[in-house]
Amino acid sequence: MNKIKDTTTEFEILNAAKRIFQHKGMAGARMQEIADEAGINKAMLHYYYRSKQLLFEAVFKKAFSMLAPQLNEILNSDLSICEKIRDFSNNYISFVIKHPYLPNFIIQELNRSPEFIQKLLAEKHFPNIEKFRKQVDNKIAEGIIRPIKAEQLFINIMALNIFPFIGAPLLKGLTNVDDKTYKKLMIERKTEVADFIINSIKLT
Repeated sequence: MNKIKDTTTEFEILNAAKRIFQHKGMAGARMQEIADEAGINKAMLHYYYRSKQLLFEAVFKKAFSMLAPQLNEILNSDLSICEKIRDFSNNYISFVIKHPYLPNFIIQELNRSPEFIQKLLAEKHFPNIEKFRKQVDNKIAEGIIRPIKAEQLFINIMALNIFPFIGAPLLKGLTNVDDKTYKKLMIERKTEVADFIINSIKLT
């Protein structure tokens, strides 16, 4: 076997793995079907990624490396708080619709291995809310928004954007909608979440 890893092959493996993980999740995916999807044999797949966990982490990191810089740029931009809330919700939901495995993977890894958060914190563009925190405090002092801790506001933003993806099976059952309708609801949430949060904090 060639000891030099080919970037094209690795690219195909990651794309194949993403498709399988999206369809079957971490637990249901099998290395053999990922190899079949990538058009290689299982031995070749194991040469690139020794375990399903390592492959899943590689798929995750690739996706996270595309999302994190977007969110970090929004939080540290010169946009108003309302604009940040709108852009954050729109970008996050748009991204997760394309990568639905991402929120569940993060929760799964944090439950399985609490130190996983250290891997995320080590990422170059991990979102930093310091500028957002100061901006919230300033707008409260100016009487623009009601008093609220920036951390609480950020948790509200994250929770309202993330839970509908993590809790999708439960919410589909409770609302009695099919996959197509639920996806439409998620698209609508790009603005629904932002409107709800902004209306909850605005004083003027």
